[in-house]
Amino acid sequence: MDSKLSFGKITSFERGILARLLRDAYSFDQRWDKLYGSSFDEFDDYFYDNPTIANRCGFITLYDSEPIGHISWDPRGLPDFVRIGHNCIAAAYKGRGFGKLQLQEAIRRITASDAPMKIVVTTSGSLIAARHNYESVGFKLMAIRENREDYFTGDYYDYEYVSGC
Repeated sequence: MDSKLSFGKITSFERGILARLLRDAYSFDQRWDKLYGSSFDEFDDYFYDNPTIANRCGFITLYDSEPIGHISWDPRGLPDFVRIGHNCIAAAYKGRGFGKLQLQEAIRRITASDAPMKIVVTTSGSLIAARHNYESVGFKLMAIRENREDYFTGDYYDYEYVSGC
């Protein structure tokens, strides 16, 4: 792992950081912010209004002490599964392997504390790099579902990671 990379508690940063990083990560196409910007804000508010959940079910990735991304998960499906929620890396840091390291750290934390039978995630078909990231750490494509709402984002790709793989 890059010695400048570390992982921090979400609540160690000011409210708004999660939404800001999501907007930055999706800045390659402004339609993402138009469609999902308000949900980015709601997500940020939820985690900051529930700090115990924020620090148990997510973290911020730092490079040289600068927040560059974050990942979160929802354990309500336990013991059967944990669902990965938002998982993003800021645009300036994409393509350098940080997303993979962030995802590996999340898998390590989830399997160590929650011991789910599997970890699941759904991503958009248009996010080819995200799909590659999940596959690179052992997630298997389980289904492709048609997206009839937001056509530009592509179909839904459902992935699964079985603990111990």
